[in-house]
Amino acid sequence: MASAMMEALMALCQEKHIDELYLLDRLEQSLAQSYASLMHLDWGARVTIDRMTGKIYVYKLVPIDDSMDEEGNYTEFEEIDVTPKDTSRIAAQHAKAEINAIVRNAAREQIYEEFSQRIGDIITGTVLQSTPDFTIVKIREGVEAELPHFDRKRHPEERNERPNGERYTHNMRLKAVIIDVRDPNAQISQPVRGEHSRPSIVISRTHPELIRRLFELEVPEIYDGVVEIRSIAREAGARSKVAVSSLDDRLDPVGACVGPKGSRVRTVVSELRGERVDVVLWSDDPARCVANALSPAKVTRVVIDEETNYATVVVPDDQLSLAIGKEGQNARLAARLTGMHIDIKNESLAAGMFPKTPAPVEEAEDLVGEESTHRCEFVSPSGVQCRNMARPGSRYCGVHEKMALVDSAEVSDDPDSLI
Repeated sequence: MASAMMEALMALCQEKHIDELYLLDRLEQSLAQSYASLMHLDWGARVTIDRMTGKIYVYKLVPIDDSMDEEGNYTEFEEIDVTPKDTSRIAAQHAKAEINAIVRNAAREQIYEEFSQRIGDIITGTVLQSTPDFTIVKIREGVEAELPHFDRKRHPEERNERPNGERYTHNMRLKAVIIDVRDPNAQISQPVRGEHSRPSIVISRTHPELIRRLFELEVPEIYDGVVEIRSIAREAGARSKVAVSSLDDRLDPVGACVGPKGSRVRTVVSELRGERVDVVLWSDDPARCVANALSPAKVTRVVIDEETNYATVVVPDDQLSLAIGKEGQNARLAARLTGMHIDIKNESLAAGMFPKTPAPVEEAEDLVGEESTHRCEFVSPSGVQCRNMARPGSRYCGVHEKMALVDSAEVSDDPDSLI
């Protein structure tokens, strides 16, 4: 009986690619804990399995009096044979449990070794099962991933990687990006709830990296490195902004991403289930970059305070709501895209505030790249000189020239003047 069990164990080890000695050691440890509990052994037990015959021996551990250390713990034990007559039934139960655990852990280790190096990559999978808390996606045969969408109010420690409004059905194909692979051997203080029954690969549909990977699939210029995605700001399920630049001056990066008649960006939007995607031109000039980020709104001028990373933007009165966006969405995404704090004002409000504002204002003409012979001579009460270029034939830029007219009590006849 015992030899037959050993032959079955060895055959199973070869089939599942498990180390035979490792399996036997695990069985001995598991059986020792069980027999110590069943036989009420105060000092535990030691179990050995004959590697040739498969016979199981159980030894009771009895401490030796002279082996007590300074802390009062025994270091040496005498082993007394207390092997029960029938050990095959208990051994078979433990062998089944240990083999299942080892096979499951081995599969997780293989998945971890393969996919831990692919964090940030995009995968295409098929929905196997969707629960209120997470969705199981099949990547390939034997490899599954989890797309969590837990209620953060009930489970604040869990993730929610599903965009608002998306629902998944059985056999639906979707693309997602890998954001985490759980290490089966990691020692963590707070284990993931239900981790042993959940896939170790975690994917996301809300991560900004998903948009980058989708554009790499659809735009050959991005994949080749000619067009570079410099920044991404996203509110998953609603709207995203992507800032791009080109290494080739002859290539329009925005046009390359949009594609003929919008075909390329339309494919990305379709994969994102209708999420709006704005592609804007990146610029190393902060003022121009902020103006582009607020697209489709038109910007009159931009004030940049590099010390506080603050940008004040002036837009026409009829463009204010467009620049701010619904519930501030456009301005919020522009701020994330550029990494700056953005304050948007209309021209009517700016007309009364700019004379009191020490921060310099850049005219819209400066965004286009026009050059003047010297800087504006205006100096704020705090001693900061305006950084804008003076208008041709004047000592001041466009804004401070109007301020000089106010100080001299002269009223401009120009109906378009802010004053």
